[in-house]
Amino acid sequence: MQNGYVESFNGRMWDELLNETLFHGLDHARAAIREWAEDHNACRPHSSIGYQTPASYAETIFAMGSGMPDPIANKALKGITTTAEALIRAG
Repeated sequence: MQNGYVESFNGRMWDELLNETLFHGLDHARAAIREWAEDHNACRPHSSIGYQTPASYAETIFAMGSGMPDPIANKALKGITTTAEALIRAG
């Protein structure tokens, strides 16, 4: 298992679309996959965002003015910067 998210998506796509649909040609396959992907990415509730649809989650984030926390990598723990500065000065 290389990537759990990709494996989960691929399994869901196979179960819900590819195993259930008889495609009549390449254009039909492209249209069906596009419709399924739009539904999956915009209309379907996702557990990772509190069972909201991506569209409603995006509206919530936009209304909150980003609402995303600062990345952890940008925040140094208390005392770390002081220690780093002292090490830099010491050479």
